Amino acid sequence: MNTIRKQARFAGLLYLLLGVTAPIGLLYVPGKLIVRGDAAATAENLRSSESLLRLGIGSELIHQALVIYVVLALYRLFKPVNVSLARHLVSLGALVSVPIMFVNVLNEVAALTLAQGPEFLSVLDPLQRDALAYLFMRLHGQGVVLASVFWGLWLFPFGLLVIRSGFIPKAFGYLLFAAGAGYLASSFARLVVPPLVPLVDRLALPLQIAEVPILFWLAIWGARGPKASEPAAA
Repeated sequence: MNTIRKQARFAGLLYLLLGVTAPIGLLYVPGKLIVRGDAAATAENLRSSESLLRLGIGSELIHQALVIYVVLALYRLFKPVNVSLARHLVSLGALVSVPIMFVNVLNEVAALTLAQGPEFLSVLDPLQRDALAYLFMRLHGQGVVLASVFWGLWLFPFGLLVIRSGFIPKAFGYLLFAAGAGYLASSFARLVVPPLVPLVDRLALPLQIAEVPILFWLAIWGARGPKASEPAAA
């Protein structure tokens, strides 16, 4: 029999896999390739480390596909708790951010194409191609910032569902609220008031880490309490 505990653990394992794969394309690869303020050095990194960039692209495509399955698994888990909040979780968690991230990968593809300088781009001189490649890598970063607005918003219905569930400790719901606030504050600063980014990030980045504990709790324990052994929703 598929119980709430088993369903929660399955969602947690997918969520944990997402948490492991996402930093490769979102943090590690851009950090290795982009040289702040230096278009020529960034373009040279793209040319010499094409396989690393393609690893980042693959990572993004995989973890965004995983997002869909994570959100659907959480929807099935929490639908009996509150169907309206569960629908908000799906809408904010996947329906908007996933398309943004899939399209955002095109910025990296464009940057690599410009850095390699194929024949049809010979109308542009090398310095122009390098500058455009750098621009597209920076646009990719801004696309991630835009998507992270929804990475923050979806944590609020998620947190409410956790608090009301009765089979996951309420503390995790409040941690999700904190993480959502961290994502929103960081995104707002980067998009609207860039000079405040260093100050906001000192507060926002620790808050974002508050999302991590529920990954491990769901993957290891799934659910606790009398409700955990009840039959899961089909």
